[in-house]
Amino acid sequence: MLDAEQSFSASMESSREMAQDLAAPLLTKSGDKDDEVGVVTSSESTFYQELKKVSFMAAPMVAVTVSQYLLQVVSLMMVGHFSELVSFSGVAIAISFAEVTGFSVLLGMSGALETLCGQTFGAEEFGKLGNYTCCAIFTLVLTCIPISLLWVFTDQVLMLFGQDPGISHAAREYCVYLIPGLFGHAVLQSLIRYFQTQSMIIPMVFSSVTALCLHVPICWCLVFKLELGHVGAALAIGISYWLNVVWLGVYMNYSPACKKTKIVFSCNALLSMPEFLQYAIPSGLMFCFEWWSFEVLTLVAGLLPNPQLETAVLSVCLNTTTLHYFVTYAVGAAASTRVSNELGAGNPKTAKGAVRVVVIVGIVEAIIVSAFFICFRNVLGYAYSNDKEVVDYVADMAPLLCGSVIGDSLIGALSGVARGGGFQKIGAYANLGAYYVVGIPIGLLLGFHLHLNAKGLWMGTLSGSVSLVILLAIATALTDWQKEAAKARERILENSIKTNDALA
Repeated sequence: MLDAEQSFSASMESSREMAQDLAAPLLTKSGDKDDEVGVVTSSESTFYQELKKVSFMAAPMVAVTVSQYLLQVVSLMMVGHFSELVSFSGVAIAISFAEVTGFSVLLGMSGALETLCGQTFGAEEFGKLGNYTCCAIFTLVLTCIPISLLWVFTDQVLMLFGQDPGISHAAREYCVYLIPGLFGHAVLQSLIRYFQTQSMIIPMVFSSVTALCLHVPICWCLVFKLELGHVGAALAIGISYWLNVVWLGVYMNYSPACKKTKIVFSCNALLSMPEFLQYAIPSGLMFCFEWWSFEVLTLVAGLLPNPQLETAVLSVCLNTTTLHYFVTYAVGAAASTRVSNELGAGNPKTAKGAVRVVVIVGIVEAIIVSAFFICFRNVLGYAYSNDKEVVDYVADMAPLLCGSVIGDSLIGALSGVARGGGFQKIGAYANLGAYYVVGIPIGLLLGFHLHLNAKGLWMGTLSGSVSLVILLAIATALTDWQKEAAKARERILENSIKTNDALA
């Protein structure tokens, strides 16, 4: 009993010392750190150091996001080679429905950890990382319950929008058997943010690539050998997600690198739920508003004259920009980690420098990809179709596609800065205004009223992207990084005090 009391007293004393350190004047601490960096290195070498950090994070994150995206692609391909056209069409629609109503919501909400875990890790209050991640897992799993109920009625929702009954029933079956994968995705996204905010990228690359390599034979066995068709494809995705979760969980539990930040499931972690939701809700909306706007674009394309051609062209453009999204997401992940870590550590100047670097990286990446699209615009369409009319139409859309690439690159970088800085609410309002007040209305006007068809619809989304870049750039330029660092440290100090009071 005496040992327990001594241990608790030592823990409380350690927490008080940490709180006193956090309460130290921010300007002095950050100024000293930034001054030390300035003495050791020039501004040019500092830029290259930051560029190196961002690149070493962004490049492996591309492998992580691509591997996870390919799970759905592999399942769709195998269903296409096994089943009838109705099953293939049902799975294609089910994937889109699942992304819009489920996976995008979880992916967006998990972005709250990029603020909370990132700033806490920068402040070296390592124990809170496990609490925040545990809280995120619990919250996202709860969020999966109403989503699962919606998926049970997938066929009725799709038929409400005029979809074919046979396709709708196949989509429902796929979504129902994908529900275990939905829960796995909730846990996986929380663990990814846990590792990402600590700049531990290699374990995620290994687990994601391994899961993808195992997914191919697992999906093949379920679809072809057991003849489960689209049901087996859905089950394979769930198995692959959970294999990824198990590997990351084992690594976290046994790796010395995670010793200080280990996730411990306890009721104490649930005390952080209001704080998590404060960032998770606007973070989810910020992500979903953009994603949903492109789904609206696809839906209304079916109302254009010659809908098969127009929808096919938009599908090519959307798939191309989706592939490019993985690069921009990786840059955004690097941005959020660097900004949140430095704000939590009390280094506003370094955080501001990281913003400059990720924006430059985004611009350079956009120029390279745009140049590639322009050079290969006449053959780009052949990657998706052999129809000469579709290929020529895609080539005609190439300049607009390049504009979207540039916009997406900057949006990815600036959205990452918003998540790292904790101003997701501003990002949510910016996405809402850019796409639903500017982008979609202009697209409908150009596409239908001025008869520009698919090109007009895409011009609308491009105008929304440009508007969003402007809004996020203004918000970033007007950010007082000294103030944001102070707010981060005050929040961490307040939470530390609350935790101590709860333990007492």
